[in-house]
Amino acid sequence: MILTTHMRRFALILLATLALTGCKREPLEANPAIWHVAGSRGEEAWLFGTIHAAPRPLDWRTETVDTALAQADTVMVELANVGDDAAIAEVFSSLSRTSGLPPVTQRVPPELHSALRGMLKERKFKESDLRDVETWAIALMLARPAQGSDGRNGIDRAVIAAAKKKPIVELEGATSQLSIFDSLPEAEQRQLLAAVLADAEVVSGEDEHLVESWRLGDAARIEAETRTGLLADPELRAALFTERNLRWASRIVAQMNSGERPFVAVGAAHMVGPDGLIALLQRAGYSVTRLP
Repeated sequence: MILTTHMRRFALILLATLALTGCKREPLEANPAIWHVAGSRGEEAWLFGTIHAAPRPLDWRTETVDTALAQADTVMVELANVGDDAAIAEVFSSLSRTSGLPPVTQRVPPELHSALRGMLKERKFKESDLRDVETWAIALMLARPAQGSDGRNGIDRAVIAAAKKKPIVELEGATSQLSIFDSLPEAEQRQLLAAVLADAEVVSGEDEHLVESWRLGDAARIEAETRTGLLADPELRAALFTERNLRWASRIVAQMNSGERPFVAVGAAHMVGPDGLIALLQRAGYSVTRLP
């Protein structure tokens, strides 16, 4: 099973301290997708899909996005302190260690031992560095690409910066996000690690393809990512995708019911498909329209 590009992005944002610095390049023009949410009693919100890292800066502030951001009362994001690498690292460290764990080589199938050794060498880890590190954490540590993408080019933190003095509402936070992985049964954690190792030789251009889909506002192509790889596994899909979307949709509705008009900026894959925020809000009785 191959780790999807979306899942790699998810790992990157949770482990921001491991994001690598890409070359300084001119921003690439983008026209990302954004949707307007309207309720029968005048409720209003905007849904803006983001990417968490990119190989180069992106010129994402279209007139449509800027207008929506200006009209919004609050900004809702996955992590409010997405740029605070030290704080996220502290949370990761506090959740990721348990004494007495078996060596990492005993947690992956023998046929993946070669890939494990290769990724450890590439990431400059020794097996002894991973002693007492939980399996899900090893998977995230190895999931980062060896080069190219930079979390500082992520749109989440750019939206927070652009929001200026608007209140920032955090949908999860680093502790909640990492706890999703920490609470996975060991068998599923090992499945996650095996998927990362199986993905070791995928060409680096795959990341660029996701950025291109987001840049062009290709929601159909992004939605296809949510039906492959790990997210095709029912248990992992429920924990990492569906259940989170349900919680977020509830928070968005509550925000609108309170009289606020939120600008919701979360990973683009969470917007689309039958389990996405658009579909969930439509089933809750709201009109959701993509803006030009």
